[in-house]
This record gives sequence, structure tokens and C-alpha cells, in this order.
Amino acid sequence: MAASPSVVPVALTAPVVQVLSTSGDFSNLREIKKQLLLIAGLTRERGLLHSSKWSAELAFSLPALPLAELQPPPPITEEDAQDMDAYTLAKAYFDVKEYDRAAHFLHGCNSKKAYFLYMYSRYLSGEKKKDDETVDSLGPLEKGQVKNEALRELRVELSKKHQARELDGFGLYLYGVVLRKLDLVKEAIDVFVEATHVLPLHWGAWLELCNLITDKEMLKFLSLPDTWMKEFFLAHIYTELQLIEEALQKYQNLIDVGFSKSSYIVSQIAVAYHNIRDIDKALSIFNELRKQDPYRIENMDTFSNLLYVRSMKSELSYLAHNLCEIDKYRVETCCVIGNYYSLRSQHEKAALYFQRALKLNPRYLGAWTLMGHEYMEMKNTSAAIQAYRHAIEVNKRDYRAWYGLGQTYEILKMPFYCLYYYRRAHQLRPNDSRMLVALGECYEKLNQLVEAKKCYWRAYAVGDVEKMALVKLAKLHEQLTESEQAAQCYIKYIQDIYSCGEIVEHLEESTAFRYLAQYYFKCKLWDEASTCAQKCCAFNDTREEGKALLRQILQLRNQGEIPSTEMPAPFFLPASLSANNTPTRRVSPLNLSSVTP
Repeated sequence: MAASPSVVPVALTAPVVQVLSTSGDFSNLREIKKQLLLIAGLTRERGLLHSSKWSAELAFSLPALPLAELQPPPPITEEDAQDMDAYTLAKAYFDVKEYDRAAHFLHGCNSKKAYFLYMYSRYLSGEKKKDDETVDSLGPLEKGQVKNEALRELRVELSKKHQARELDGFGLYLYGVVLRKLDLVKEAIDVFVEATHVLPLHWGAWLELCNLITDKEMLKFLSLPDTWMKEFFLAHIYTELQLIEEALQKYQNLIDVGFSKSSYIVSQIAVAYHNIRDIDKALSIFNELRKQDPYRIENMDTFSNLLYVRSMKSELSYLAHNLCEIDKYRVETCCVIGNYYSLRSQHEKAALYFQRALKLNPRYLGAWTLMGHEYMEMKNTSAAIQAYRHAIEVNKRDYRAWYGLGQTYEILKMPFYCLYYYRRAHQLRPNDSRMLVALGECYEKLNQLVEAKKCYWRAYAVGDVEKMALVKLAKLHEQLTESEQAAQCYIKYIQDIYSCGEIVEHLEESTAFRYLAQYYFKCKLWDEASTCAQKCCAFNDTREEGKALLRQILQLRNQGEIPSTEMPAPFFLPASLSANNTPTRRVSPLNLSSVTP
């Protein structure tokens, strides 16, 4: 293992030493399975149930081991034997969530396992009391001052142990969690990195580290152990940082080396496609995942988001009923039901279910963001702002919350605030055209038209989802009396909406044809003007103008007017955009012969 210079290995039991010997490749899947089964047992003994579940699921996706290769339980040390009775009783209390009682009977135990459970019970007891007080007295939208009173004491005790090099990998993990809860982020990152070196197979430490990394630059400076677990971590963090191509490549590599049956990897791939708005692909993968693991609840709220976007009401209804039958008191179930009511425009009921999700887990990111959306629908901007701010507190990488705040302040007609929040959303999603269009609109309201032009062009260049960037850019050129550039943008807009092959109602189509008809008319290009005017007649809002223009063209032709060769219609991109590394190319005149609205 490549150890960090600041890490001094601590005394560990024999089984954990074996875990430390993990290599950085996947050449021996049988050895990896043994390690996963071992760490699943070690985390289960310490009450780290989510890490245990993750390891067990991953182990299940690998081929079964023959009897001869199955490992015996870890040997019991002298300290373990002395604490066995207290540990067994306390673990029983811990499992039924009697954390104070568990801690009472573990006080004074010396073994690593019993000491961890003692400290972890005290931590969870404080968290439970904090959550109960927050929900009961303040409600999910109030900015409560409730703290986990146990954190400072735990930090003092764990710090002494850390300085004395007496913490094992699990103890380091808990110390990092306490530091994170106290908002000591830098110290927490250092401790989590140390924990991954000492105990590389503990997924919980990797996940906590992932939640503290805000960008790719930060990731580069981390001294991480050279272990195969690092590949799972990198795939996960790439997904979180919206580096989707890199994430998908990592997950594909993991599938190729033998983890093709892992439901965790399949679900992460679906989430990655959801993040880049490849809705069909994400839906297809989620449907396959449901067949493979029909009782899975994790990530089903993401699945419901996709169904919501596609307005698949019956499928969303089935999913909500199905999850209710499995477990109605899971945060994901509440979010799915909330999405269902939102799709039915029952926004009060939707917000109620998102509040229920937050009572179950006040740090559940998706519920805060979705509740903000519902308050926006109900025109309750102050509640929406509070919800979005809570989402950002939970995870500063949530672009939806930053974007939602921008929309909220846009409603409140506060463009400088909008600009700040839309910029933050754009930093997190640099290739999302919606963020760029929103930024462009902000700049336009602030009369920063050069910046607005850049945003609209960039939105078109990265793949305009809503097909509005070119129209907005054209209207901006129109406003600045830059008729040639405006015409070019309208031409490109028309070409794009008809080349996609979809029969979709585009509200600005008539606007584009009206402007082009008038533009060609001014340029005395009668055939093009006539064709565009005919297209205008197909739309209610431009029909009369189209007819009037056709009459004018006919009258001029009857008077013997001929097309002028001295006034061609140039089609170049504006120089101001060309100067900012945007591609320049000549656009051919609009061929409308095969276009039908």
C-alpha cells in the first residue's frame, strides 16, 4: 500500500492487516470477494450498517467461493474476550436504537471494537436527540439552532486518541465524521484520507470524503491509497462533480473486470445518464434495474424524477404504490409520492410528502430541492428560498438548488442576486444550456448585452435543450439593429427545428418567419421573402402580416421590380462573437422548399 507521509500505521488485529494488503488492480476477484465479505462482517459488528450493506451487495455480484476458500471468523483477542459480555449486551441495545443504554454498558471497555461502538453510540444518541428536537419544536423549514451536544466532547476524546496513534481505521472514520459535523472541513478531509489508508475497504470513509470534495482540483491534491476501492470512489466522485464521461468510463471498466451483476453500479450508471439528461437511456437502465432488484428503494426518487419529466403519470403512480407496499417510511418513497402529486398539480400535498421525507432524514438533499420547487409552484418565494438554502447547506454541489434560487430571485425582480446564483449553477453544470440561457437573460436585464450574446451563443454551441438560445440571440441582434446577424440566427433556428425530425410546436417559429420575410423584403430578395411570408400565413399571430407582405411583393412584381444583385444577404457570425473563440462559418441561404410548418 502506498502510505501517505503523514500516516503512521496503528496497531490492528490480524484480519484487518489482511484488509490493508489490498492491491490496486482487479486481477484476483476471489481475493476481492474475500476482502468484501470480511469488511462486511467488521462493519456490521460496529453498527455501520450502510457500509456493511454496500460491501455485501458488491460481494454478491461476484462468483460464489468454494467451501475450501471461505474464511473463518476473525480470531478473538484477549481484550475482545474481556469485553465480550458488555459488547454483546450493548450491541443488542444498539440494534434497537437504545444508544444511551448501549454506551452506558460499554463505558470502560478497552478493545478496539467495543470502544468504537461506545463512541459511535454516544454520537448517534446526540444526533437522534437533535433530530427529534428539530422536528418537534421547529419544523423542517425553520433555521434551528439545535446542535448535537455530544460532538465537542467526542472531538476532545478522539483527538487525544488520534494524537497518541491509538485510533484504528473505524476510529479515524468516526473522528472525521465528528470534525465534519463541527464544520472543520479541512481537518475532516485529512482524517478521512488517513482512514482510507489505514482501512481502505471501508466504503463509509470514502463516501464521507466524497461529500467534502467540491471540485476536480481539490481531488488532485489528495494522497489516496493505491487500492482497487479507489476506482469505486473515483467513479462516484466524478458522478457527483458532473464529470459524467469520466464516471461512465470508470463504471464501464468496473463492469468489464467482473462487476457486471452489481446493482449498485447499474444504479450509478442510471444516475449518471439522468445527470446529463439522457432521459431515454436512464429510464431504460432503471427499468432493467427494477427487474433485477424489484425491492430496491435506493435511487428510486431519481427514477421518479425521470418519470415526472416525461409526464408518465401511470408509471409514476405504479412506482409510488409499489414503494409504499415495500416501505412507506423511507425518504425515497416519500419523494416519489411527492413527485406523483406534483405531476397531478396537487402542490400542497406534494410539499407535505417532501416535509415527511425531511422528518425522516433532515439531511436528505433531494427532498429539500424538490420542496423548493413545490413552493415555487405555489408562489411562496420565501419558503422556496429557505428550502433551496437548506439544500445547499447539505450539499454545495447541488446545481438544482442554486438554479432554483436564481429563479426565485428572478420572480422577485432582483437581477443581481439572480446573476450570482445562476453563475454558481453554471459553474457546476458548465455544459447545461438552461443555465447559460438563464445567465444570458440576467445579463440582458442588466443591459450587459455583450455578455448576454456570449451566453446565448455558448448555450447553442453546447446543445440547446429548449431550442430557445438562437431566438433570444436573434432578438438581441434585432434590438441592436444588427439585422444581418439576427437573420442568420433565425435561419439557423429554423434549420435546426426542422432537421431534428420531431413534430413539436415551437412558439417562436412564427416570429422567425416574420422577421426573415421582412428582412428578405428589405434586401429585395422577392422569392425568399414570398416563401417566408407564405409560412407566416400558417400561424394565427402572423397570418395577416404574411398576407399583407405577399400583396406588397405581388404589387412590386407587377410594377416590374426585379431582384437587386447589389444587396446580397450576408450570413456571417458577428465579429464580437468570433473574437471570443466561437466558430465562424458561412451559413447558406435558407432553403424552405421542403419545410412545412
